[in-house]
Amino acid sequence: MTPHTHDVVPRSGWAAPSGKPPLASRMMRATWRGLPAKRHDVGWEPGLVVPAADGSPLRTDHYFPRTKGDFPTLLVRSPYGRGVPWSPLYGILFAEQGFHVVLQSCRGTGGSGGRFDLWRNEAADGQAAVSWLREQPWFTGTLGTIGPSYLGYVQWALALDPPPELKAMVVQVGLDDPHALFYEGGALLLENALAVGAGMTYQHRGLMPFVRSTLRLQRRLREITGARPLRGAYESALGEVPWLDEVMTHPDADDPYWHGASMAAAAEQAAVPTSVITGWHDVLADQNLRQFARLRRAGGESSLLVGPWTHTSALQQGWPEVFSESLAWLRAHLCGDRTGLRPTPVRVHVGGEDVWRDLDDWPPAPATTAWFPAENGTLSRQDPVESGPLASFRHDPADPAPSVGGPLLSRSAGPRDNSAREAREDVLTFTGPPLTEPVDILGPVSARLRISTDTGHADVFARLCDVDAENRSTNLCDGLVRLRTTGQAPSEVTVAMRATAHRFAAGHRIRLQVSAGAHPRYARNPGTGEPSAEATRFLPVHLTLHSGSALMLPQETP
Repeated sequence: MTPHTHDVVPRSGWAAPSGKPPLASRMMRATWRGLPAKRHDVGWEPGLVVPAADGSPLRTDHYFPRTKGDFPTLLVRSPYGRGVPWSPLYGILFAEQGFHVVLQSCRGTGGSGGRFDLWRNEAADGQAAVSWLREQPWFTGTLGTIGPSYLGYVQWALALDPPPELKAMVVQVGLDDPHALFYEGGALLLENALAVGAGMTYQHRGLMPFVRSTLRLQRRLREITGARPLRGAYESALGEVPWLDEVMTHPDADDPYWHGASMAAAAEQAAVPTSVITGWHDVLADQNLRQFARLRRAGGESSLLVGPWTHTSALQQGWPEVFSESLAWLRAHLCGDRTGLRPTPVRVHVGGEDVWRDLDDWPPAPATTAWFPAENGTLSRQDPVESGPLASFRHDPADPAPSVGGPLLSRSAGPRDNSAREAREDVLTFTGPPLTEPVDILGPVSARLRISTDTGHADVFARLCDVDAENRSTNLCDGLVRLRTTGQAPSEVTVAMRATAHRFAAGHRIRLQVSAGAHPRYARNPGTGEPSAEATRFLPVHLTLHSGSALMLPQETP
């Protein structure tokens, strides 16, 4: 780490500008309910120019309380522009609560100079922003950071070598590993990659260009995701996006292309008190839970909030909880007011029961219980004594099982009725009996599957569902692994199905769903061994599930 020796003393003589925040931002702010009461009127100083590490001009807006006195500062760096929704969500709301808020466009976005790169400039440009802050007469030397998604990534980048002024971070549904955003189990997360491409390319240009690009992508999604080859097909909706092409053609996390992309080491230092906020159906939930685990192992002060949210709903329906949690953390560590902190480090929402549970740690380490699929489509606590095949199905990459709900960036994300998907012949289901009493699961879910194929190349998708009394099957968590088999003997593979907190009510049933994919959430496995982005030929595959397979649940009984 680089030694920092800067002493910052607030300087007098700063005259607050007279500007008001943008009208659109004030109008959005006026629509929100259920938030803490405003403490200060807000001023706005737009269009400041801050030099990046290479001297490129970074466009920056400054929001501040219109009240005499010293206030801590929040740094919010974004590649998505500085207007709606970032201006009201962060600039106005937090300035109202007594913070200077510096909202800055990353290099190459939102009017900032230079060229945007998916991850390579954020650590250096974050340090450059702090150097600029030290020269501002209103800066007291007490700094926090906050923000979601890529705005979380820039926080971790700064925390790799944290400046002494950095006293707190709030990472909301925040990224730290770009490879894991685009790949899972060896497969390209296709639909999310396209959505990220639209957001990174158009959102910083303004609301209307972003909306138009999103609508184009929706209209052409089937055409794009069904193209052979897949590479370059997105250009009809997004135009040329060089970094997206590079992402799609570098699937291996060990490829030199990805070196330096992960910011995981920042959490291992535990140098900055950090609040991690996510949702069970967020595309980054796995990353967020790993971030919290690293912070805990390193012994730093940290907290975790997990709600019933997707990536986008955390900042919409979930915003009252997310904002209150964030504000309490920042006040505790930047203002010395710990009265808003909850008594335990962890708070999770328990689905099925619709309650919040406070915990001392995550995961809470309940006993892991195995549920075993059987030949007749049942799921039982009893390990079947028979051996051999349980069920087989044919998967055709030209007609793949569709994705339904789950951790997506689209409006179809989250819990959804899986009945139509489960009616397909290429989707297996194994269902337990009606429960005589509630069953709680809290923690990571996995499936240990014994699979054989006739071609040697397949994906295996496993999903946990809650089947209610009306036979509605609703997804809770899932995962996928790209499988390579040899010969006719089954291969054993463990599918990590993410984590959840859920109560199966009495009368409900536990269901394991097994298929060979979920398209277009995942790019299709061509069945030939070719890379998904380059393949032009598809080969159907027969998959067989064998006895000895098991669904592993972190199960509690109330």
